[in-house]
Amino acid sequence: MLEGKRLLITGVVTRRSIAWHVAEQAQLDGAEVVLTGFGRARRMTERAAAQLPTPADVLELDANSPEDVAQVVAELERHWGRLDGVLHAIAFAPPDALGGGFLDTPPESALTAFRTSAFSLKALAAGFAPLMSEGGAIVGLDFDASVAWPVYDWMGVAKAALESVSRYLARDLGPRGIRVNLVSAGPLETVAASGIPGFEDLATAWREQAPLGWDTRDPAPVAAACRFLLSDAARAITGEILHVDGGFHAMGTANPQVSARHLVEGLGNGVRA
Repeated sequence: MLEGKRLLITGVVTRRSIAWHVAEQAQLDGAEVVLTGFGRARRMTERAAAQLPTPADVLELDANSPEDVAQVVAELERHWGRLDGVLHAIAFAPPDALGGGFLDTPPESALTAFRTSAFSLKALAAGFAPLMSEGGAIVGLDFDASVAWPVYDWMGVAKAALESVSRYLARDLGPRGIRVNLVSAGPLETVAASGIPGFEDLATAWREQAPLGWDTRDPAPVAAACRFLLSDAARAITGEILHVDGGFHAMGTANPQVSARHLVEGLGNGVRA
C-alpha cells in the first residue's frame, strides 16, 4: 500500500507511541521513513528508531521553530528530493492547562497548547508542501473535540483548533494534490497519555461504551488507519476526521451489553465486583 513512499513521521518517543507503530507498518509496507525528535527526548526517539524493522534516521525538529522546519526541509530535499507524506503526532499543554482548572489557566499556557498542538500542523504543512510537488498526504492524530471532556481542558480546545486547521489546509492544499486528514483515536496508553490527569477514567468509559470494545494497549488499529490515509487508496479523501475508537463516538451513553461484557472480562481477570 505504501511501496516506494517517502514519509516523515513526527511524534515517536518510545515503541508505545502511536507514531512508532505507523512507522513500523509503513516500513513493512515498503515505505522509506525518517523520524523527528526534539531536545532531550531525541535520544529516546533514536532508541525507538533503532527498533524499527529498518533503523531510521532521526532529524531534530521543534515544530514551533521555523528554523528547524526549514532545516528539515533542506535535509529531506538533499536526501530524497521529494516527500510523499507527513504524520503530525505533536501535542503539548502545560500542566496548568490540564486537570480541571480550566477557568484558572493563564493565557500563556493556552497559547502554548494552541501553538504546539494545532498551529504546528499548519507550520509543517506549509513547510513541507513544496517537497510534495507530485501531491501527497498529511495525517494528524486527533482526540474527539466535538464535546467537552473531564480534565482535558485547554488541550480539548487545542484539538478543536486542530480539526479546524486541518479543514482549512485541505481547502488550500487540495488544488496542489495534497490531502489533509485526521485520525481521531480512542485513549491509548502512551507516554503522552501518562501526562493526562484522569486518563484511566477515560479508558474505563471507552471499555464500557465502545460497541466494538477498546484495548488501550493496542495502537495498531489507529496506525492502520494512518497507513490507509497516507496511501493512494485514500486519494479522493481530504478534510476528513476518521474515528478509530471502537465506535465510542457514535454512542449516546454506555451500552449495557458492552458494560456487562466488560464486567465479565474483569471478573475473569480476578477483579472483584
